[in-house]
Amino acid sequence: MHTDLWNHALALYARPGVEAACLDLQALGGDVCLLLCATWLQARGVAVRDEYLQALREVAEPWQREVVSPLRNLRQQWRAAAQGDAQLAPLREQLKGLELQAEKALLTRLQERAWQWPAGSHEPTSDWLSRLAPDQARHHDALIRLRVAAAALQDAEDGV
Repeated sequence: MHTDLWNHALALYARPGVEAACLDLQALGGDVCLLLCATWLQARGVAVRDEYLQALREVAEPWQREVVSPLRNLRQQWRAAAQGDAQLAPLREQLKGLELQAEKALLTRLQERAWQWPAGSHEPTSDWLSRLAPDQARHHDALIRLRVAAAALQDAEDGV
């Protein structure tokens, strides 16, 4: 198992169908970093507790609102114009890089907040994704695809 959230997120995101599922969940209002964190906590066997859920949201929501979303929105606004503008295109790519750095920073912050939570719990750990997904995504196919890919990654890492 990947010990840190960033490497877990990279390994999961590289699996077939995960990028599309994450984009679908993002379009439904989901915070992909929180959802990737959910799969990491699930893999570590951390029990789902209301205070943990709240702590993760308190870390993620301001960073998403103040840092990640403005970068993403500007990058998306420039999509069409950058296709025909040789000077804007590289700036848009730089924005994309900044957005990724901001997401990595958020994953680091989430990991720092969750690292001390006991792993290998015998308490329920199976609903991290549904508890951190927005209501409209809880029964969406994209969340199911992400859950299946995360389980397959875990099985592969466990040698199952």
